[in-house]
Amino acid sequence: MSSSHIPPGQTWFDTHKVHFKDVPIGPDDGIVTAAFLDASEATTTLFDLLGSMAFTPVKNDMVGNITKVRERHQAVPEGSHTLQSLSKTELASKSHKATEGLLWLVRGLDFTAQALRADLANNASVSATADKPTKELADGFRASYKSTLAPYHGFLVKPIFSAAMSATPYRKDFYLRLSGEGTDPETTRQALELWVSALEQRVAIIKAFLASKEAKW
Repeated sequence: MSSSHIPPGQTWFDTHKVHFKDVPIGPDDGIVTAAFLDASEATTTLFDLLGSMAFTPVKNDMVGNITKVRERHQAVPEGSHTLQSLSKTELASKSHKATEGLLWLVRGLDFTAQALRADLANNASVSATADKPTKELADGFRASYKSTLAPYHGFLVKPIFSAAMSATPYRKDFYLRLSGEGTDPETTRQALELWVSALEQRVAIIKAFLASKEAKW
């Protein structure tokens, strides 16, 4: 996806079928599987907007993990309403393909959330299209990769993902790519803040579950 596919006056977020803020969280912190996967799928198009083929492996990795979880959900819908129940029922069947996919999907989403949160925090006092931001977008992406994905990547994978971090566009260009024609980039930044906050909340819940004994195989 490029900004040319975003309708005039709208943002990238307006093109999503499901937003993370609309992904239900049950009283027991259960995250509804179908809605979460739809919101995650929409997230993968962000890597198209970053504008470099170097991000293709990042996107493909996320898409592959979404597919693993979705296939389990479709195969055993009665036991997969929430991500937590999907994982528990799968592990009880002595399989862990979808649970492992969920683990890697959440790592990828955490990477995305932390990278964009860094921009929102570091550049809170400058405009979305400032020529000289406090920190460039690439700084946040590199730091996020180091803390979220790099510890789990081997020596063959790290250079591929590191190349993608170096291909991150200038911050001002990124906000323009998130915006349709005529859209105020500051409106886009406000939408990004809401999106990242909702993503962070759901990622934190799933990370806590995946770190528990219930999710071990």
